[in-house]
Amino acid sequence: MITAGIDCGAMNTKTVVMKDGTIIGKGLAPTGFDAAGAVEDSLNQALLQAGVARAGIRRICATGSGRNAVPVADESVSEIKAMARGAFCFFPGARTVVDVGAEEGRAVKLDDHGRPVDFAVNDRCAAGAGVFIEAMARALGIGVEEMGRLSLRSEREVRMNAPCAIFAESEVIGLIHSNIPAADISRAIYDCIARRIAGIIRRVGIHEEVVLIGGPARSAGLLSSLRRELKVTQVLAPAEPDFGAAVGAALCAAEEPR
Repeated sequence: MITAGIDCGAMNTKTVVMKDGTIIGKGLAPTGFDAAGAVEDSLNQALLQAGVARAGIRRICATGSGRNAVPVADESVSEIKAMARGAFCFFPGARTVVDVGAEEGRAVKLDDHGRPVDFAVNDRCAAGAGVFIEAMARALGIGVEEMGRLSLRSEREVRMNAPCAIFAESEVIGLIHSNIPAADISRAIYDCIARRIAGIIRRVGIHEEVVLIGGPARSAGLLSSLRRELKVTQVLAPAEPDFGAAVGAALCAAEEPR
């Protein structure tokens, strides 16, 4: 069976086409002010990569904050269900799953069958989400990828205590003026984010196998900071964590009757 999952998020829209549980095509487009257009763009990319015509898709399932703006979808599922299903597909041992999006973070606790049994969401402050990372990288005058690499070279802890993204940017500028090395500032930024994410995780409970999905999960710096903050041996992330929820939506579509 061929299905598609569309994750229409605040910043990007991601589409995954799957055949019998295997990813055969992916697409990504900026959501911007035209969510419907982003859906079409990402879906067409995924279909082209999969070599499948739209008529060949059995069902399409939407998720994300803009899931109600996906007219091509046969159904929609919550972000919680999609992230749980996607993470459990990549890591069947996952019991604690975290999805860090552009504007919010959420954590979910899974049972042994990958079903959500508890969840927590933080959408009150961007300091625990992707836009914070991008803002801090701009303050440092470097790219997000470089900031992640630099953080792993840090040799000391520098604590940031800013309560929100706006104050954090001022704090980063202050650290720069104090001649703190960029590597140490980069680590401080990721440590700050990790503390906020960890706060959400602790509300649902920490399992040894923690899985992180969402675009920020691409950063080894964030994974390292979160591992230290949670005091676990590792924090896992799929190869392309941006598509985690879209994979979950596609799998949910496959579970539905024809």
